[in-house]
Amino acid sequence: MGRLPARPTGTAADIAIAAGVGAVQLLAEFPAAWFSGAPLSGPGFALLAIGAASLAVLRRLPLVTALGVGLCTPLYYIFGQADGWAAWLMFVVGVVRLGAGRHRASAVTATVTVLLVITIGETIQFEPARAFYAVGWVLVVLAAGEVARNRGAYLHEVEQRAAEAERTREEEALRRATEERLRIARELHDVIAHNISLINVQAGAAAHGRDPDQAFAALDAIKRASKDTLRELRATLGVLRRADDAATPLAPSPTLARVGDLAARTTGAGLPVRLREDGTAVPLPTPVDLAAYRIVQEALTNALRHAGASRAEVTVAYGPGGVSVQVDDDGRGASGAAAVSEGNGLRGMRERAAALGGEFQAGPRTGGGFRVRAVLPAPADDGTLAAPG
Repeated sequence: MGRLPARPTGTAADIAIAAGVGAVQLLAEFPAAWFSGAPLSGPGFALLAIGAASLAVLRRLPLVTALGVGLCTPLYYIFGQADGWAAWLMFVVGVVRLGAGRHRASAVTATVTVLLVITIGETIQFEPARAFYAVGWVLVVLAAGEVARNRGAYLHEVEQRAAEAERTREEEALRRATEERLRIARELHDVIAHNISLINVQAGAAAHGRDPDQAFAALDAIKRASKDTLRELRATLGVLRRADDAATPLAPSPTLARVGDLAARTTGAGLPVRLREDGTAVPLPTPVDLAAYRIVQEALTNALRHAGASRAEVTVAYGPGGVSVQVDDDGRGASGAAAVSEGNGLRGMRERAAALGGEFQAGPRTGGGFRVRAVLPAPADDGTLAAPG
């Protein structure tokens, strides 16, 4: 099946409409002259042609179109001989299209021009029936132009709303994609940084140690840490693949129930960690449980890698409205440039807490060392939020 030709738009459409109106009007002169018995008139042909030609510039010069149809239509009936009905066609098309194109002032100008010329003509030779007919017809055409204008304005508003809705959808999709990218970046950082730090410390101990038993113990710790790294990395990557392979089982996300194992691994890497729990452990929403674990993990990683600490203490406090986690070490803490700007670790912990509506603090302790504290709210039984102790 052949493709339909494209409809002309813009100036091309104006020219095509002008040519069509002109052809209809000029051809209609012949039967009009035959029925009326009047001879064909050169001025009549000229006025019809000029009025139709003014439609060709409707989009670019709407005022020219308004004056063209507004003058040529009544002047045709004053100077022409045939008085054909088709002369009104250019006025109807011009006013309606000016209204549809939201050129209201030009449509009113065309109407006022027609009425003004008709008034002048009737003062010369007044015929009540003809005047009433002409004025009524002009007002009907103006009303049709207003209807076309209102419809055009409505369609334009609908298009604007559709464009705005599409833009909003794109912005929302971009925002969600950015949030997901940041979440994945935090997960990968937390998964890899902690265990790689353990591996680095144990590798250094194995490389510089003199005791073979200590070297084997360090290598065994490296093996366990690398296994944990691979397991958690697979779990994180599995989340990215689950849209394509929903049947693939995913490893459970780490929770505060595994903080004891985290403290033991860090202790084995050379930083003794004491774990203390306040309150009764309660089930937490998965995002809160995961965020609390990751904050403790990252805080211990920083203490092990950067603080030069000899010991650390992890405090997990459960309350009716959520949980708080606190990590204290006796290291040198932040100093210099590190005290001014946050690295990826601190920034990631702060973002995790903020995403859940919690609070996060990190800074040197009085008397030495560094403290990381996060308060993560969770809904209570009655749906309210209360800060844990």
